[in-house]
Amino acid sequence: MHIGTFTREGTWAAAARELAELAEAGITVLEIMPVADFPGRFGWGYDGVGLFAPVGLYGQPDDFRAFVNGAHNAGLAVILDVVYNHLGPDGNYLKEFARDYFTDRYKNDWGKAINFDGPNSRPVREFFLTNAAYWIEEFHLDGLRLDATQQIFDASEENILAAIGRRVREAARGRSTIIVAENEPELAKLARPIDQGGYGLDALWNDDFHHSAMVAMTGRNEAYYTDYLGRPQEFISAAKYGFLYQGQRYKWQKKPRGTAASKLRPAQFVIFIQNHDQIANSARGERVHALTTPGRLKAMTALLLLAPGTPMLFQGQEFCSSAPFNFFADHKPEFSKLVQKGRVDFLAQFRSLARPEMQGCFTDPGSVSTFERCKLDFSERERHASLYQLHKDLMRLRREDPALRTQRAGSVDGAVLAEEAFLLRYFYDGGDDRLLLVNLGPDLRLDPAPEPLLAPPDGRGWSVLLSTEDPRYGGGGTFPPNSEENWRIAGHAAIVMRPEAQGQSA
Repeated sequence: MHIGTFTREGTWAAAARELAELAEAGITVLEIMPVADFPGRFGWGYDGVGLFAPVGLYGQPDDFRAFVNGAHNAGLAVILDVVYNHLGPDGNYLKEFARDYFTDRYKNDWGKAINFDGPNSRPVREFFLTNAAYWIEEFHLDGLRLDATQQIFDASEENILAAIGRRVREAARGRSTIIVAENEPELAKLARPIDQGGYGLDALWNDDFHHSAMVAMTGRNEAYYTDYLGRPQEFISAAKYGFLYQGQRYKWQKKPRGTAASKLRPAQFVIFIQNHDQIANSARGERVHALTTPGRLKAMTALLLLAPGTPMLFQGQEFCSSAPFNFFADHKPEFSKLVQKGRVDFLAQFRSLARPEMQGCFTDPGSVSTFERCKLDFSERERHASLYQLHKDLMRLRREDPALRTQRAGSVDGAVLAEEAFLLRYFYDGGDDRLLLVNLGPDLRLDPAPEPLLAPPDGRGWSVLLSTEDPRYGGGGTFPPNSEENWRIAGHAAIVMRPEAQGQSA
């Protein structure tokens, strides 16, 4: 959630009015994009400079506190995205107090690296640890999301990430906390317990899932999507093992990617098919539903919301918001030109976007109109009611169905059924299993069907629990996948099945 674009008003108070609706839809945790003070009239927040001052664009600090209180009253947790890998280029005065806040010993993608392990680094570490505790103590937040931790460099005996986790939990004074890390190389160590040599964080973003999903839905695998094919085995492996790359060579970066993640629990992998970065990393900032077919979108949504990982939605995704999400930042003219050039240069890694005819499609990050067009329109909850209902029903099913909510390691297996079709089987006590069939291709006929995971529990059959092609979700209807003609699985659809006593109606 980006507070400035979540509502037309772009304030804490306006966002607070939507909390009950979010909770009713099935959301449980809100992750707020950075709010540390930054200059200008609008921005994403990742160039913050006043780390102990919530930006005044969204209201007063007490409005922030009221928002958190309202979320808690609605049964929602709130975690805040914090940026401890760099500070913004405009208004950063820390270096005027002491040069030791920053270091040249590490290369940072966004400016000077923070000095967490060099000479005179102890006060620097304390500054950032105190900031982490500040958000928990002063605003009663339930945790943090740590931005781009691969750009946080520290060779100290206690890594600063582990120290942040420790300080957050001390500040919470017994309250439950959630600490999530974004880590581009997907290093499992960050989420392993400290007594097992890890840093003790709770969860990691799983970019692998997103990249495979985007390739499967759009058919495009340029740039950092190069090492993904969107094939069924990728989704089965993601459901069983979390990260797809755990040390294999990654040709896009010309080096191995990831580390062994077998000791992490399924819930520690945050999976998504949209986020602020990935939507903006396109020519027009379009949402994924504008880039794929309705059937594929609904099928992938079912996989996202029922997979063993922890699913994350980007604001408005649950009702297929038509608002784009472009990069926007209101800087001084000299910075603004550099930012605009930087975005064009970054997107040039996509060969299709580097074409001359595409340059006119890029929005100006410094234009107020770029910011304004990213604001949500909540009337689309009604206009897109069928897709909104699908999201709500899938979240309810995940929450209430005993087999789908367990997230036990080893409780899911899968099988490839065709080039674009696969199944996941959720094993549960007493044979009360669930079957998730996902077909991103055309109608599939399986006859014969020599796949044991399709077999129902002893003495029982399968019945349809949910289909993304149900008319309630704007679909064209679904024929029962299993019949006397063996298996026939609808194209561009996902179907959840449960056991039933033989002879019962499907």
